Amino acid sequence: MSSTAVVVANQYPGLQRAAILMLALGEDQCAQLFSMMHEEEIKEISLAMSQLGSVSAQAVETVCADFSSSITSAGMLVGSFDSTERLLQKSLSRERAAQIMEEIRGPAGRTMWDKLGNVNEAVLANYLKNEYPQTVAVVLGKVRPGHAARVLSLLPDSFAMEVVMRMLRMESVQKDVLDSVEKTLRSEFMSNLARSTRRDSHELIAEIFNNLDRQVESRFMTALEERNREAAERVKSLMFTFDDLIRLTPAAVGKLMRAAEKEKLPIALKGASEEIRTLFLSTLSERAAKLLRDDIAALGPVRLRDVDEAQGEIVLLAKELGAQGEIELNEREDEQMIG
Repeated sequence: MSSTAVVVANQYPGLQRAAILMLALGEDQCAQLFSMMHEEEIKEISLAMSQLGSVSAQAVETVCADFSSSITSAGMLVGSFDSTERLLQKSLSRERAAQIMEEIRGPAGRTMWDKLGNVNEAVLANYLKNEYPQTVAVVLGKVRPGHAARVLSLLPDSFAMEVVMRMLRMESVQKDVLDSVEKTLRSEFMSNLARSTRRDSHELIAEIFNNLDRQVESRFMTALEERNREAAERVKSLMFTFDDLIRLTPAAVGKLMRAAEKEKLPIALKGASEEIRTLFLSTLSERAAKLLRDDIAALGPVRLRDVDEAQGEIVLLAKELGAQGEIELNEREDEQMIG
């Protein structure tokens, strides 16, 4: 750790560094992270945010660069009760850390079912189809109705109806039965899921950097290059930017344009490369293409910040469409030839 990083670490305890990192990521990403936390965690980090005061640009850069460096060089991670408790004790009081660990080690049904409710329905259905109908009925009775409906629709019809009948006849679940189901899910399903879905740390950093303002992202990338050039190159190769939309087929670009906000498209294309602009315009009729060209020309000078924001929104939209199976983000990767 550099001398600057040591000074920042001493000046800002763990919880405050987490608050700095979340503020640096911006409102949208901060909101997404909050949505994955429990109420107590949100309160603690929110309090830390409100008490930060003025934080120097150097401190912000050091915290974020230290985070990215530690993530990209961590390799395989092993989570355990002991390692979790040590981390909590570094950022929280001993009493608060002990309280959280007691909740984790205890039944903690709330936490378990919250986690289960966030599991992809296809993954959950694939696991539950091999369980007893009564067990599945208990599980679907505990998760959100919308999530339960999607899981149920993916189960074999006859099995799904057996589960429905069990749910209709089920009045209340005895605590020992619920504890047994929860224990099985935690030891068999959730532990296997965690191992099978562990994300590459470089992919995680690439996704985070994709959501940063271009100038902030450039600053962090430069800092990462100074610390670990190999990791920085790997992250760069995994990042998906507006220029990467050149990989899309005209059909995929058409879907993206129809889904995009109409006022954002001219701004995004104003600062785009000629190849990207040509690809987008080629999907339109001659009249529609002329109207879009006119809209771009009518904008006049546009701030780089506005271009970055518009392009960022379209990139996020492309990722969402890709995740939904509407478009294939790497469809034309082998055809990408830019002279």
